[in-house]
Amino acid sequence: MKTTTILKSISLVAVLGAALAAPVLAQPGPGMWGGMGGMGMQNGGPGPGPGPGAGRMGPGMGDRIGATLMTAEERTAMMIKMRAVKTYDECKLVQDEQHKAMEARAKEKGITLPAPRQNRCDMMKARGLIS
Repeated sequence: MKTTTILKSISLVAVLGAALAAPVLAQPGPGMWGGMGGMGMQNGGPGPGPGPGAGRMGPGMGDRIGATLMTAEERTAMMIKMRAVKTYDECKLVQDEQHKAMEARAKEKGITLPAPRQNRCDMMKARGLIS
């Protein structure tokens, strides 16, 4: 009798604990683009989900105006291009071309692109992803 009551109490505590933990576990983490601030290059590719500034190209891009000017296909193509670069100069060329294209789109819509917060090419070089 006493054992049954203890088991019921333990079960109740476990169920309540799981019910309270479920919403916390459902929160988005620093996944898809959080690591590289937009390029998803951390650990070789995009993570499981959006981090701060959800709704972005992934990791840091959601809160950037340039990402909102691109389609999902264009964002994917940009990621592929950035992953394919081998040198810093190639990286800068791809990055500069993309920035110019986004500036033109932003101008058409009457939007001003903010200055980039970080240089992805510098980050990729520092991590040994490019030479």
